[in-house]
Amino acid sequence: MIAWRYMRARRAEGGVSVMTWISLVGISLAVFALIATLSVRAGFRAEFVDTILGANAHVTVLNSAEAQANGTVSRVISDYDARAERIAGVDGVTRAAPLIKSQLMANANGRNAGVEVFGIRADDLAAIPRIANPEESQGELARFAEGIAIGSGVARELGVIAGDQVKLISPDGVKTAFGTSPRVKTYEVTYVFTAGRYDIDRTRLYMPFAEAQSFFNREGVADEIEVMVEDPDNVDRYAIPILSAAGERALIWTWRDASGAFLRALTVEDNVMFIIMAILVLIASLNITSGLVMLVKNKGRDIGILRTMGLTEGAVLRVFFICGAFTGLIGTAVGVVLGVLFSLYIDPIFSLVNYLSGGGVWDPSIRGIYAIPAKLQLADVLSSVALSLALSFGVTIFPARRAARLNPVEALRYE
Repeated sequence: MIAWRYMRARRAEGGVSVMTWISLVGISLAVFALIATLSVRAGFRAEFVDTILGANAHVTVLNSAEAQANGTVSRVISDYDARAERIAGVDGVTRAAPLIKSQLMANANGRNAGVEVFGIRADDLAAIPRIANPEESQGELARFAEGIAIGSGVARELGVIAGDQVKLISPDGVKTAFGTSPRVKTYEVTYVFTAGRYDIDRTRLYMPFAEAQSFFNREGVADEIEVMVEDPDNVDRYAIPILSAAGERALIWTWRDASGAFLRALTVEDNVMFIIMAILVLIASLNITSGLVMLVKNKGRDIGILRTMGLTEGAVLRVFFICGAFTGLIGTAVGVVLGVLFSLYIDPIFSLVNYLSGGGVWDPSIRGIYAIPAKLQLADVLSSVALSLALSFGVTIFPARRAARLNPVEALRYE
């Protein structure tokens, strides 16, 4: 009762309601910023990893280099179907598909674009999640065998849509007496996909496997085998069984090997951001200390009277501890509500900010994905609440102990 009266007392009555409100707003904003940062961090990591796993091999099987009779070095896989069948039989492997991979120039409407070509069978392409079920698409994936499938970024660069013709130009073409002549062939765009990852949509082109073998002079061979597993987060435990099944000269390359440096950088950034946000919560919590110190100073006479009436040091400590802790509790609750609402409605909030700033707030060519994602996790909310309450309660102890140890004689001497 006493703590509640002190908290709502006006400044003219010796209260510090203004400082209480400042403390409340500061903690609310700090907790809101912490939850918003953690949710965006979790959402970005989840979206980034999902775009990697949804459109790329979890494990890539390659051949080690082998010298040929003509002095060249070859890495091609001649027994690709047998190897793919053996790898597919490994426990936990969901799919193993031979691929042809190369780069070439695509041309349409007087525009050129460098693309990365994946020669793949239609059934295997239909099993790639981000291609078979993209964010947006044009055309029919079922007609893939009749043409090619391209990313929406490639389509935008060339100015084409599903049903248009695209000319593919490969420098490694027909060998003649005068040297190698570039190979040029026109294909119909039967499918346009948006995988959700800028670099994939901007460079990826899929071609039927048999057509890719012919176009790139890879008759009877494959460049690599694309392997998908049930649990890509624990891809390392599949490495040895897959390597054993792949046979001699086999090499493997997991998605963690390809993107591990970026993921480690994200982890470092996550830890640093959490520390920075925790410091903001601490700064906001220190306002409680300032308010309580002022409250103790203003209520010195009241403390003296209460002590002479028989109130113990512990009771006085509890009065002022409740004052500070209650401010931290309310501020944390408000911050949690704001943070959760921000995470749930991040798309319209982002659209509004993008509109007010004239667009271009989020550049997918730099960040890889097209929008700010947010993933609200219970662990992040609980850690934010625990941190805020711990700091709020911790900084309250010092001024509350000071009030409890105030000598009632000194407090009433000049009254």
